[in-house]
Amino acid sequence: MQDFPEFMKNPKNRIPDNDQHTRGVEGYYFEGANGSQMAYWICHANGSSASHRHDFDEYMICVVGKYTVVMNGKEIVLKRGDECFIPKGTLHGGKVVAGTRTIYAFGGKRIHSSQ
Repeated sequence: MQDFPEFMKNPKNRIPDNDQHTRGVEGYYFEGANGSQMAYWICHANGSSASHRHDFDEYMICVVGKYTVVMNGKEIVLKRGDECFIPKGTLHGGKVVAGTRTIYAFGGKRIHSSQ
């Protein structure tokens, strides 16, 4: 597959650009009944995410491409099928290569859409 299936890319679930930590990405999300969220991103350009923290746990998997998580100053390179767990309160950011697709699960509300 070269992309996520079309049913996953409903415009009503699009993450607004002002709620993105990284430029050049297209993202979509779903909300869980318990306040958690799932999100997935398609990275159209090389980019980086500034260091930040969440007050909830975060889990990610690299579907295809390369994403380098920078957590507590240590780089963790994720490629196809690699996973990463980021405990709440952990300082983290990242670097992404164009063409990368990732899926995330957040233990809280990461996306604050106005839609």
